Amino acid sequence: MANAKQSAKRRLTMAERAQQLMLVHFPDLPEAWKWTRKTHDGFSTIPRTLPIAMQIIDAQSKGQPAGHVLFCLWARMPDHPVITIENPSTFAAEAGFLGERAVDTWRRRMKTLRELNFILTKPGASGEFHYVMLTNPNAAVEWMRNSGKVQDGMYSRFIERLPEIGAYGDIETLHSYWAALKEAENKAAVAAAEAAKQASKATAPTLPPPTQPKRTRRTKANA
Repeated sequence: MANAKQSAKRRLTMAERAQQLMLVHFPDLPEAWKWTRKTHDGFSTIPRTLPIAMQIIDAQSKGQPAGHVLFCLWARMPDHPVITIENPSTFAAEAGFLGERAVDTWRRRMKTLRELNFILTKPGASGEFHYVMLTNPNAAVEWMRNSGKVQDGMYSRFIERLPEIGAYGDIETLHSYWAALKEAENKAAVAAAEAAKQASKATAPTLPPPTQPKRTRRTKANA
């Protein structure tokens, strides 16, 4: 698996190759029709696995597909995972929902994304989804897989794509986090059990020593 430096070098090589192919196949394309991140404003950095993640989301949320809603959030991301949504109707319209119930439809899709761990939310002035944090979609897909929510075919395409883009480390990091979390939970359980045991000993009632019955002294009158 390529490290970060090697991946950066590979991406640069791919960009140079694409430039050469453009000169061969599209040499006369006017500048007005070209778009590159380095020369144009209005871009957002998105994970390369996002198209597969969107398909996985739509397969899980049949009847109410939420994949495109996630894409619209990433398109609005200011190169930082936290988004402030002051006007939900704008986001609903960009996701393709129109009419009187557009915002309600959008909110249902947002709840799906939250349930699947693709976003975290906090309420604010505009309602339940005023503050939204976009999580790592690779981690969210892996969580879905471990929860039995991803079909083998889609997961296979996802897991094959990760090494191609140098992102398999995301999965390893997530599993390391889960292992550490489980270990901490086990230690906490052992500590709680030991504390309960010690508390039980401290509060156990102390029984008085057994007393011998008094013997009646025999007198001459009773003899």
